[in-house]
This record gives sequence, C-alpha cells and structure tokens, in this order.
Amino acid sequence: MEEKDYYKILGVDRDATDEEIKRAYRRLAMQYHPDRCQGDKESEEKFKLINEAYETLKDPEKRAQYDRFGYVGGGPGFRDVDFETSFNDLFSDIFSDFFGTRRRYTKERGPDLRYDLEITFEEAAFGTEKDIKIPRTIPCDTCNGSGARPGTYPSRCPTCKGRGQIRYQQGFFTISRPCTTCGGQGTVIANPCTNCAGTGRVKRLHTVTVRIPQGVDTGSRLRLSGEGDYGERGGPPGDLYIVINVRAHPIFKRQNDDIICEIPISFPQAALGAEIEVPTLEGPVKLKVPPGTQSGRAFRLKGKGIPSLHTGRRGDEHVIVRIETPTRLTKRQRELLEEFARISGDDTMPQKKNFFEKVKEIFG
Repeated sequence: MEEKDYYKILGVDRDATDEEIKRAYRRLAMQYHPDRCQGDKESEEKFKLINEAYETLKDPEKRAQYDRFGYVGGGPGFRDVDFETSFNDLFSDIFSDFFGTRRRYTKERGPDLRYDLEITFEEAAFGTEKDIKIPRTIPCDTCNGSGARPGTYPSRCPTCKGRGQIRYQQGFFTISRPCTTCGGQGTVIANPCTNCAGTGRVKRLHTVTVRIPQGVDTGSRLRLSGEGDYGERGGPPGDLYIVINVRAHPIFKRQNDDIICEIPISFPQAALGAEIEVPTLEGPVKLKVPPGTQSGRAFRLKGKGIPSLHTGRRGDEHVIVRIETPTRLTKRQRELLEEFARISGDDTMPQKKNFFEKVKEIFG
C-alpha cells in the first residue's frame, strides 16, 4: 500500500487544529476544483488527493489511526468517498460563514407577540405588577405538538430525504433552498391531527405576570423571553413585547425624570408671602412662598420626581405658582382694592415700572 503524507498534501503541520485543517482544505479545494480547471487531469488528481486527505484528517478516529500506522484501514477506501457531497458540504459551511445561513434545517421559532398595556402615572413612577391575559398558540395536547394524529407519526419527506432543503447545482456554486414539499420541515404528515389540523399548535388564553420597573414612560417596551407563540410542530416560542402607555395625570406633567405641578395662589398670598400645601407623588408637603412672588415663578422640590429607569436616581418636582385674579368681588372688597390702587405707587410694582420706562425709551 502506497503511503501518502496527508499533512503535506494539505500543507499543514502534524499538530494542526481541526480549524486549520478545514481552512487549508477550503483554500486548496477552491484552487483545484474541476469546475475551475476543466480538462486539467493533473488538477483533477490533485483535487482527489486533497479530498482523500481531508476525509481522513477531519475524523478524529481516522486521524489517530493514520498518525499511528500511516494509513487508515477497516473503513471505506479512497474510491468510496463521495467527493461531490464532501465539497458541497464544505461550500455550505463557507456560505454560512459569510452570510449567516443555517446549513441544516432547525424547527422554526414561533412569532413574537405585542401587548399594549395602560398604567397610571404613579405605577409608571414606582413600578408595579400586572397580570395580563393574551391569546397565544401553544403545543397541541392531543398530538403533543407533532401535528400527526395520535398513533401515527410524521414521515420523512420523499423530496428532500428529511434534510428540509433542496440543493441546486449551478456550475461551481451549490445553492440550498427550503423544500417546497415539506415547507422546510423535513417531514410530511399523512394523517394530520384533527384538533390542530396538523400544525401542532392550538390557540389558548394565557395569563402572564408582568413586572413593570420604576421609571417607565409611554413607549417603553418590555421583552418577556419565550412568552410568544410556539412554532409549528414543536418549534420554540417567540417573545412577548409589552408596550407601555402611561395615562395622563390630572395634576402632574412629566419632563424626563422631573415632574411639573402648577398651583394657583391668591394675590394676597403672592404679595404678603404664605405657606401653602403642594401635592407630590408621595403626599402633600409644605412650601413657603416668599413675599412679592410673581406669577410663573418655579420652586424646586429636590428628589420628588420620577426614579430614573436606568440609575434609580429620582428627579425633582417643579412647582409653578400662578396668581389667580378674583372674578367676583363684594362691595367691601372692591372698595379696598380701589383704595389700594389709589395709594399704590410704581415702587410697589417694579415690573410695570420697568416696562413703561422701556416703552418711553423706544417711542420717546
């Protein structure tokens, strides 16, 4: 028996890794493939030797026997190797490396689901738990997800021989596509389950507990892995996406992690100063309004806002005071206000004084 140095044929060291052997084979197989070297007998023989070497060295048992005895016995000989299949399999590997395609069929993952959930302003701020009910496809309990009638089983697809894919040879290239007979499943069902019509799935109402973290806002999405629909014939489930919608609050408005609250105060409170009660997310607190406060002035309550969704640190609450003008006056109230107007000078209303001084400067 003629001994051949398979390592030398592939151009690798004797301690080469499996990946190094595969890379060397890819390079040489591309170089000497008959489709690229048509009519070149020497290249054709070289290609056969390359395949022979790779068939031996890629198998751990064959490689160990070759390293010990210098040849491989007890198995299929060189002439029994299906070089076309070997090269096509390798090309599929190369194609998958570049384009991320799967070489063999796997059960298709089920579709994702979406659920729109409305929560209150307070629930968004501090988090909550909600039990929701969603219609979801689950494995059929009659056929255990196989899609076949009880007592029967799916059979291997006669078109693709169970691979789920059909290969098309186009010159040097081999292209794989899902089998149209079995839809890429690799199996066909002669007697479909009557409960699920052969899909292996049924629709049921499913209860899910959703834990909503503090700080979410309208548009926030929560992903619940594996809570979507199951795939056909035992395929794994997709995910469930919870899309948050926060109900508008009658008092508070949100601005990032801060909240804004507008509070009406009277003219005497603004002029004389007062201590007022203002609402917060955790209940009312006291706020001192200094004398001479103007309408629209903002006061900050530090740490009374929304906890950050990412850091947990709370924002602030901004209290904006609005001076309310009385609309219904008693006779005595009118008399007092008229007297106040007569005795008031510009010094008590600096904003008014400054405004009219600017008007005078502009228009002379």
